[in-house]
Amino acid sequence: MSYLFLKGHGTENDFVVLPDADGTVHGDLSAERVRALCDRRAGIGGDGVLRAVRRDGGWFMDYRNSDGSVSEMCGNGIRVFARYLHEREGEPFPMKIHTRDGIKVLDRTGDDFTADMGAPEVFGETEVTVTGRSYPAAHVSMGNPHAVVFVDNLAEAGALDEEPEHDDSIYPDGVNVEFVARRGEHHVAMRVHERGSGETRSCGTGACAVAVATSLVDDAPRGTPYRIDVPGGTLTVVWTEEDRVLLSGPAVLVAEGLTDL
Repeated sequence: MSYLFLKGHGTENDFVVLPDADGTVHGDLSAERVRALCDRRAGIGGDGVLRAVRRDGGWFMDYRNSDGSVSEMCGNGIRVFARYLHEREGEPFPMKIHTRDGIKVLDRTGDDFTADMGAPEVFGETEVTVTGRSYPAAHVSMGNPHAVVFVDNLAEAGALDEEPEHDDSIYPDGVNVEFVARRGEHHVAMRVHERGSGETRSCGTGACAVAVATSLVDDAPRGTPYRIDVPGGTLTVVWTEEDRVLLSGPAVLVAEGLTDL
């Protein structure tokens, strides 16, 4: 069976989009098929799969990591998803998108797409181990779990392909780990290990967690925009006085076609 796919990215965090309005084409998407689609040599290639399904009068973003595992939320992915819905399904902005972490509201200004990612949860300090070295980290949830590590040099992290070691009682389903270095006032750079995908060029929820953790260290007033540089570009995050985290950045659709993977 051949079926439609699109390919897109947000700051080079890339995804395969699968239109499946009534849920009949892909049904219960198997981990094996997700891995095949995301394979960068034998498949289309991507950090994850975004399946578009109608639900409750709107659209549900069924997001899967490249290893086939299910994830609650994806900040770069939901911007790509919103661009797909606008350009291919005619959905106007602002739009509401259903996710496993609730309903998110997306809007667009020029080339930037902004996602209201909701309220963060800050759980204090934890610890992660990467390539045999342990680091103190800030435990922040953006609907999915993050450990934010501050370092002087991003190269300290070494290779981020292997899953970091962590306390399973704190992170029973794994954790995304962000390494963060200062670049200026309200300006940081980060690298990330995404659970289920390895090191990626960007992570939207990770950028949100980094902005929250950094603003707490800075004691910055709410509403302060933070610039987050990632290997794939730049994101802007604002933690508002209303306790909402707004993630802004580009979303690009680069290809579409048919596949029988």
